[in-house]
Amino acid sequence: MLDTLDATAVRTWCRLALTALGQAREEIDALNVYPVPDGDTGTNLYLTVEAATEAAEEAAGDPAADGDGLGPITAAMARGALIGARGNSGVILAQWLRGLAEGLADGGDAPALRRALPRAAEAAYLAVADPVEGTLLTVAAEAARAAAAEDGSLADTARTACSAARAALQHTPEQLDVLAEAGVVDAGGRGLVAVLGALADTVLGHTPMGPMALRHETVRPLPAHHDDCEGHARLPGHPAFEVIYLLEAEEDAMPALRTRLAALGDSLVVGGGDGLWNVHVHVDDAGAAVEAGVEAGRPYRIRITHFAEAAARAGAGSRPEPSAPARAVLSVVSGHGLAELCEQAGSAVLHADPDRPPVSAELADAVRRCAAREVIVLLNDPELRAAAGAAADQLREEGVRIAVLPTRSPVQGLAALAVHDAGRRFDEDVVAMTSAAGATRHAELAVAEGESWTMAGVCQAGDVLGLIDGDVAVIGTDAAETAATLLDRMLAAGGELVTLVLGADAPGHLAEDLVAHARRQRPEVDTVVYHGGQESELLLIGVE
Repeated sequence: MLDTLDATAVRTWCRLALTALGQAREEIDALNVYPVPDGDTGTNLYLTVEAATEAAEEAAGDPAADGDGLGPITAAMARGALIGARGNSGVILAQWLRGLAEGLADGGDAPALRRALPRAAEAAYLAVADPVEGTLLTVAAEAARAAAAEDGSLADTARTACSAARAALQHTPEQLDVLAEAGVVDAGGRGLVAVLGALADTVLGHTPMGPMALRHETVRPLPAHHDDCEGHARLPGHPAFEVIYLLEAEEDAMPALRTRLAALGDSLVVGGGDGLWNVHVHVDDAGAAVEAGVEAGRPYRIRITHFAEAAARAGAGSRPEPSAPARAVLSVVSGHGLAELCEQAGSAVLHADPDRPPVSAELADAVRRCAAREVIVLLNDPELRAAAGAAADQLREEGVRIAVLPTRSPVQGLAALAVHDAGRRFDEDVVAMTSAAGATRHAELAVAEGESWTMAGVCQAGDVLGLIDGDVAVIGTDAAETAATLLDRMLAAGGELVTLVLGADAPGHLAEDLVAHARRQRPEVDTVVYHGGQESELLLIGVE
């Protein structure tokens, strides 16, 4: 349990918030009825916090910055959220984070958090041209009010804020008729509850993921929207376009910009400061909204979404260009040997840094580079599922038919690639590859970095760990002996083919010893060895 927030705690909070939003992303998307029922609030919040998390990690690793200080890390987090903010809710959350960062600039103890949460709520309200109760704003205000009245520890304050936010969320349908009619709570408010829950879990020491962030009440999901989207149709009762851009401008230019944009449309949110702003508005004249930004300063990263066309794409499925290749497979791997194996099997490759997994934007760009109408993605890492889900939602809006196979290890990815057949129908190919991956049990050999409790007992730094399906099953001191024990446990459940993928730091005799052991113990089992070159594991094992 923490007495004060520091840079490490903020980074942990960002990661937990990202995990919580990743798990709740589809649920939050389904809640999205206000201000426009376009079903993307969960995705937008996830992408916003993903940008904040990435910025915080970069600031911590920057030798030019005071990586141990709370002020620099929270400022980086808030700026990252501002630059990466998506949608109405994302800009509001970014402004909330900015207010929180300003409140924590001088310290992270309980009194500081009690001051920072009201400041964050106030900043969020000020960003919205026409604040509406029953939204994220209300949830933020109630959390701030409860925290300010708390006189206990940092943990008490964080827990009180989260509990108050959760209670406020359940009352949002009483404050906003559109929520009551749909029978749901506010989507943005649900996202803020996840973020505050992650903060409480961080302070309480509930890691890697605790009950505050994950706990939520059941809500009734919304039916799919079926709007007529021909020509310049719009979602009934709403402007036709969403316009978002970053803007470099002086603060004295912002009142006139807000006035002009407010006259053009609604859902106006302007967040930022110190010369950089994130502008979001719903309008019928997208060109006029951009021109207003040009008059105020320098707009860039301009994104214009036609609501009706986006809804049509989501409802009708992909509409690919006829000239695009029919199908591609993208494999996410680390290690040059693994990359070559995947390429030889006909897959495009996204090289993953084991110390910094790819974010959703990188995954989306890798799929775009495939330039195919249909793409099957092999993640080979369970930690990438949320980022891949957010990327897939973006790509489907662009007309790409995409399936993300949740392969948990590169050996499962290799098994899936072995049965890939571009001549089959897309769905049939996905089913066959998923079945092959699911039929492959996976294990890995790694070296412990420090003392830790595991399912197999306590390990010390330098111990050799054998993991089966992600859980430590064997602890040893010799790589070959531990690998042999691990393989015996894998084969105890049966198997016909063993795949061994050697890491960059694997002992030179490891493969030879293990193949000989397999022949002695199970001569009927075939064994293949590849040099994967991955840095994070000494050895990967697949049993089919």
